[in-house]
Amino acid sequence: MASQDVLGQTTRLASSSALLQVLFRVVTFGLNAFTLRYLSRELIGVVNVRLTLLYSTVVFLAREAFRRACLSGSTKRNWTKTINLLWLTVPLGVFWSIFLGLVWLYLLEVPDPSVVPHYQAGVVAFGLSAIIELLGEPLWVLAQAHLFVRLKVIAESLSVVSKCILTVILVVLYPQWGLYIFSLAQLLYVSVLVMCYVTYFGMFLGSPEATKKSFPVARMKAVLPNLVEDETFVNWKEARLTWSFFKQSFLKQILTEGERYVMTFLNVLNFGDQGVYDIVNNLGSLVARFIFLPIEESFYVFFAKVLERGKTVKDQKQDDVAMAANVLELLLKLVLLIGLTITVFGYAYSQLALDIYGGSLLSSGTGPNLLRCYSLYVLFLAINGVTECFTFALMSKEEVDRYNFVMLALSFTFLCISYFLTHWHGSVGFILANCFNMGIRITHSIHYIYDYFKESTFRPLRGLLPSPVLVLAYITSGVITGFSEVFLCCDKGWMARLVHISLGALCFAATLVTMFSTETKLIHFVRSQ
Repeated sequence: MASQDVLGQTTRLASSSALLQVLFRVVTFGLNAFTLRYLSRELIGVVNVRLTLLYSTVVFLAREAFRRACLSGSTKRNWTKTINLLWLTVPLGVFWSIFLGLVWLYLLEVPDPSVVPHYQAGVVAFGLSAIIELLGEPLWVLAQAHLFVRLKVIAESLSVVSKCILTVILVVLYPQWGLYIFSLAQLLYVSVLVMCYVTYFGMFLGSPEATKKSFPVARMKAVLPNLVEDETFVNWKEARLTWSFFKQSFLKQILTEGERYVMTFLNVLNFGDQGVYDIVNNLGSLVARFIFLPIEESFYVFFAKVLERGKTVKDQKQDDVAMAANVLELLLKLVLLIGLTITVFGYAYSQLALDIYGGSLLSSGTGPNLLRCYSLYVLFLAINGVTECFTFALMSKEEVDRYNFVMLALSFTFLCISYFLTHWHGSVGFILANCFNMGIRITHSIHYIYDYFKESTFRPLRGLLPSPVLVLAYITSGVITGFSEVFLCCDKGWMARLVHISLGALCFAATLVTMFSTETKLIHFVRSQ
């Protein structure tokens, strides 16, 4: 497949994934606002922090390394061996589900049954849901490697909508069921997700369309583990790369979900405060994650396909290097501008957003400061996502192993800083610790990118330098909206709030006009894709 075709399909995949993330976050956003009126903060805290952490930890540790290894390189490979390797995610998931489930049941603090009923059933259900989801992993990798955009959109959309509908019905009719509600909804979500992939490939494999595309898998039986006569069961090169990524994924999970682990294992916040933190966290990441995560996932595939892992820039095809450098520069510029926009305008409108969303329950206390700090954290998330997706797509096995030691030291430092900052500044300390964590990771990735391109004429890191005129526009907007918040928000009545919102809209429009005038290359790239 030509590099330009890969870029086009990758962009469509990123756009579709972004739309999915919009759906997920909007559903979570609305669901939290809805359930706050029926269920306790403590119940929401246990579900969104404690049980969701169990589920995400199991699936991440069981599959993340396999995904990265099996999506590296060309789609022309021995798919029988790759599928065999992917099926190892299931026994690995069973192990982590049982092991972590016992930890969650017997080593962690158990919520008060009168406030959060059926905790044990919730642990079992969320652990089981992780195993069910892993049953579809070989099909997910096949779809992702061959850029089946529509399948991913339909499958995950149906899953989220089904989960949302069931949750709302049960919350309204049977609020006393407690964690049974979210357990049943979670099991429905993963079941619908897996069945969508099974149904699609059941119809697609062996069809004229599959034959026309020369799809490497001919029938559903080939998606099950198969022995290859006179050959090894798996591709050992992929297996060794998976092991390297596995060691790294363990550390990355600690860094990604670090604050939840600190909350879960060290009890620095009660379940009610955890619920508020999670709600604010979801609100803060509503825009950030539905854009940055799909870009990171999709363009990891692009860079891994266009450039060969472990080779220097001189040993690559120069046309491919030029395309990759140009795409990297423009992606960095794109996420930087999105991050700056959220940081500047998020600071002045955090309190208003929380007041509209959850009333005084969220807008009083630490809620506004938490969301303001999260607005800054979004900028770090934006840059880290793109720099790391390029770095991980190009690192050799030896470089990945060396980076694991860096991640180990960073994980320990991050957990220590999280613990102390939380005691010093409450839940805001989690965000500050995350900013420190992301700053170190960005520094490492920028150093890798600089070294990679230093022997070429390409300088993709220039994407991190916005136009001075645009920087001035951001500063001006930040000052105007900051003063507007002080004098007009949020206890001056709805008319003052509307004026505050109008000033923000004018500043935002002026910033956009400046952006379109100064970043013409980026605008052309976005429009052309």
